[in-house]
Amino acid sequence: MRKLLGYLKDYKKESILGPLFKLLEASFELIVPLVMAAIIDTGVENGDKPYIMKMCLVLVLLAVIGLTCSVTAQYFAAKAAVGCATGLRHALFAHIESLSFAEMDQVGTSTLITRMTSDINQVQNGVNLVLRLFLRSPFIVFGAMIMAFTIDVKAALVFVVTIPLLSVVVFGIMLVSIPLYRKVQAALDQVLGITRENLTGSRVIRAFNKEQDEIGKFHESNETLTKIQIYVGKISALMNPFTYIVINGAIVALLWTGALRVDGGYITQGEVVALVNYMSQILVELVKLANLIININKSVACMHRIENVLAMEPSIKDLAKNQGGEIRNDEIASVPDGEPQAGKAVEFSHVGLIYGGAGEEALTDIDFAAERGETIGIIGGTGSGKSSVVNLIGRFYEATSGCVRVDGRAADSYTLEELREKVGIVPQKAVLFKGTIRENMRWGKPDATDEEIMEALQTAQAKEFVLAKDGVLDYEIEQGGKNLSGGQRQRLTIARALVKKPEILIMDDSASALDFATDAALRAAIAEMEGQMTTFIVSQRAASIMYADKIVVLDDGRIVGIGTHDELLAGCEVYKEIYDSQFRKTETKNAGAAGV
Repeated sequence: MRKLLGYLKDYKKESILGPLFKLLEASFELIVPLVMAAIIDTGVENGDKPYIMKMCLVLVLLAVIGLTCSVTAQYFAAKAAVGCATGLRHALFAHIESLSFAEMDQVGTSTLITRMTSDINQVQNGVNLVLRLFLRSPFIVFGAMIMAFTIDVKAALVFVVTIPLLSVVVFGIMLVSIPLYRKVQAALDQVLGITRENLTGSRVIRAFNKEQDEIGKFHESNETLTKIQIYVGKISALMNPFTYIVINGAIVALLWTGALRVDGGYITQGEVVALVNYMSQILVELVKLANLIININKSVACMHRIENVLAMEPSIKDLAKNQGGEIRNDEIASVPDGEPQAGKAVEFSHVGLIYGGAGEEALTDIDFAAERGETIGIIGGTGSGKSSVVNLIGRFYEATSGCVRVDGRAADSYTLEELREKVGIVPQKAVLFKGTIRENMRWGKPDATDEEIMEALQTAQAKEFVLAKDGVLDYEIEQGGKNLSGGQRQRLTIARALVKKPEILIMDDSASALDFATDAALRAAIAEMEGQMTTFIVSQRAASIMYADKIVVLDDGRIVGIGTHDELLAGCEVYKEIYDSQFRKTETKNAGAAGV
């Protein structure tokens, strides 16, 4: 919770003035029963209408002043709460942006979205309630009891008994409810997770006709959430009847005692009414305080969940950058020694990778080098580690053993900005953002001219369909590129990477939606680009990598073959199986058709 106070430091004035005005409002509220007592004892008893009118005006004045104080308090409390939540949301978003793929995999996207939205909203609500009510409710409870003692000590003893009884009921129900509310939040997280999965995977669900299965899963998780909410709702609902039993019993005792005291001439009838009003105030404020504490506990739980994310250290450290922006020898002392080798654009030296929480290595003893200007094909079955290899080049994951070198230097001796400036990534999933084609193309190079963008589009075989769009580069792309086909999205993501003209281009199975002719034209255009760009092509299609300068064959996270297409056909059984499964059947089928 100390972190939360840090975000409130810019709102010290509001954090003080909010509770202060609430206490002023409470003070005026405590005066009201005394004014009512005066009206009854003096105005009503003596039939003094001018006095009654005067006291009624005093009540109106107290109401206006109280309302003004309340609105002012609400303004300052809301300003502090919203400002605090805004700062917290900015900090959380910035921290999430600093996390590596490993942390994203561990936490999960739906969880991070929940932290950013409902959890921060709950914290904001909690801060608002604390600033408005945390001091006001106890002030009213104890203030009413003190005012009762100023009226009559013996009658006020009813308050001494009633307040602890009410506290037991209210806070007892609250203590039972708090753990259940945590279960409700956990169940809500599960419902949100299932909802997100269904929305993002709606195409797959429909393709496999699994709508009813997913509806069943959602119904099950929703039923669990509903049952918990109903159960905790029933417990919380006990508060009103129990508190009213206690308070009405106390009022009966107060009226009985008050009647005896009035009969004895110790107090007046108006003072009995004032005592009853103070009792009612205590009831209202104790219920408010209980609800406040429940909300505070919810907010504290949400804040702890947010703090867990904020406390998560990125596994990818920008070790090369200190305050002066220079490389410190002690920071790269752990990097394996190796002389920069001329011509080596990327070098994997006995690299291993274990994903967080995994028991076995995803990659084992990856050892090969890519010369400048070479095209490296990486092929293997699903789960063989193809994407894991190329993700190590830009340090999206950190190698757990061995060393990855870029231009002869260990990858972790670069700043992340410097390293990733060298690399252009075309990910497996084509992701485009809401905005124009021009805005999407300028992600890698913010100052790219229209000529540079059109050149990249030409190379990516995307120029033709872009020119056909209304507005051309000003054509508005919907979120995720939903108004484009799969092939168009892939070609635009390739063009986006090419605009920056990177030293190293990584195409991670990024042409899977392209036909063979477009794929071949794309590879030919990339090969003709100026400069010595090193290209990594990750694919499951042998046709996409068979003309590469060097092909790396992976199987179960290990290299089982390195060489050209012809060399691997002759000496690598895994590559031969992949090739045969994709080409031999086609050749046999064509030959049979020719014979017929």
